Amino acid sequence: MSNRLVERAVHRRQWLRGVAGAGIALASGAIGPRIAPAIEPIQRNGQPKFKFSLAAYSYRDLLTGKSPKLTLADFVDDCAKFGLEGTELTSYYFPPQPTAEFLHGLARQCFRLGLDISGTAVGNDFCHPSGKTRDEQIAGVKRWIEHAAILGAPVIRIFSGNAKSGQSPEEAHKLAVAGMEECCEFAGKHGVTLALENHGGLTENVDGLLALVRDVKSPWFGVNMDTGNFHSADIYGDLAKLAPYTVNVQVKVVVSPKGSKREPTDFKKLASILRDAGYRGYIVLEFEEKGDPREECPKYLDQMRAAFA
Repeated sequence: MSNRLVERAVHRRQWLRGVAGAGIALASGAIGPRIAPAIEPIQRNGQPKFKFSLAAYSYRDLLTGKSPKLTLADFVDDCAKFGLEGTELTSYYFPPQPTAEFLHGLARQCFRLGLDISGTAVGNDFCHPSGKTRDEQIAGVKRWIEHAAILGAPVIRIFSGNAKSGQSPEEAHKLAVAGMEECCEFAGKHGVTLALENHGGLTENVDGLLALVRDVKSPWFGVNMDTGNFHSADIYGDLAKLAPYTVNVQVKVVVSPKGSKREPTDFKKLASILRDAGYRGYIVLEFEEKGDPREECPKYLDQMRAAFA
């Protein structure tokens, strides 16, 4: 690790010792911060390395509805045409109960096109209390861990969930940690990593997300950095705090800072943040703006490649 990276890692550890514990203590109504040790950043070997993928969520309007215009196979074909290294197959666009034959077929198509399945993504909420709904949420994540293993997808994007009526923030935090640890244990048996996204709820701000990162004890756990989901006055500063724990990056083409208008994502600044963290892995475009994604995505992918070069 270079001197620059060592200095940054030390700075992050010092910062986290002060705020990671404070996030939970303050959220739970305690007076004053509770100092807690931070986890170590992910150890990465070699120089930063960036590969590019596209999230199927970018094609959501084409893949859904009574008569979808495209299939997942069409989306995979487009990823190959765009010259990508990978494709991210969001779970929302699979059949409700995908068969092994269906999953194997997609995996074969990707292999023949020279594409990695860079990951998949599920929607879940771990903050439900014990009972049927919580069991269903956990079972759904475990089911997709099995699907990911068949596909050969190394990572699944997950959510923490939201505090329920009558729950304290501390209770919701504990439920989320327990759900993630249970699913991570299952994921490890299938060789799949679970990546927690900064996606509202308990992860609305960087302190809440890092408090979860600190408390989930599993080598099969990391962060899915979504560049468009923080809305603080210092979005890029917040993203820099996530970078040491990031195992997958989803890039939106705009950001929405607090008190400001939406503005184009600074791809070069993002590349610098990830380069400083020594990130090695996929940069996944998740396009959410107006326009035909089949026309717009290639343009933004070219911009991203240039910025990360």
